[in-house]
Amino acid sequence: MTFKGWPEAALDFYEGLEADNSKAYWLGHKDVYERDVKEPMEALLAELAPEFGEARLFRPYRDTRFSRDKSPYKTAIAAMIGDGYVQLSANGLMAGAGMYHLAPDQLERYRAAVGKDVPGLRLQSIVDQLRADRLEVTAMETLKTAPRGYPKDHPRVALLRHKGLVAMKSWPVAAWLGTAAAKKKVVEVLHASAPLLAWLHTHVGLPEEADDVASPRTGRGRTRS
Repeated sequence: MTFKGWPEAALDFYEGLEADNSKAYWLGHKDVYERDVKEPMEALLAELAPEFGEARLFRPYRDTRFSRDKSPYKTAIAAMIGDGYVQLSANGLMAGAGMYHLAPDQLERYRAAVGKDVPGLRLQSIVDQLRADRLEVTAMETLKTAPRGYPKDHPRVALLRHKGLVAMKSWPVAAWLGTAAAKKKVVEVLHASAPLLAWLHTHVGLPEEADDVASPRTGRGRTRS
């Protein structure tokens, strides 16, 4: 199946799910989800995989065990593609890559590298370029001040305060979302994020515990969904 974008019915599906997040709505519109939401995502992932790596589509069901919100279904479809992330919702499309949340051992290595002039300056240059390209550089959690052991006036204190690092870009709903142009936008973000991923792989690496590996949503690589 060739990726041709998502039809308007995909956006309508998620608008309806946001209004009625119930089993009745899901079962009554499951054919729309399969045909107009899931199949285009699978086609996109199949086309991206040869360049960016193995794809993993997240389940549509929420884990509500420890949440006050008992809504059973996610209001977006999302997937990992290598070290990248793609998501579609009623609000539009999002793509990104990086390590959104770092395990303690990763965070220690990250801060040590940021604190040193050579790798730290290189990361600052990468982040500056990403922002110049209009990508957002963020993390799941950011400290209000410098971490313990680092001066508050450190030249890269803004980076030191992050407890992860990911580059991402979101696009609101537009006509191109229903065409193959959506793939081009995702590819552009993944290409732009490559220097950041290379820096993170070199200076941070995998966590000591495999289950802590995360994506742009929860860190990098293998994640729980």
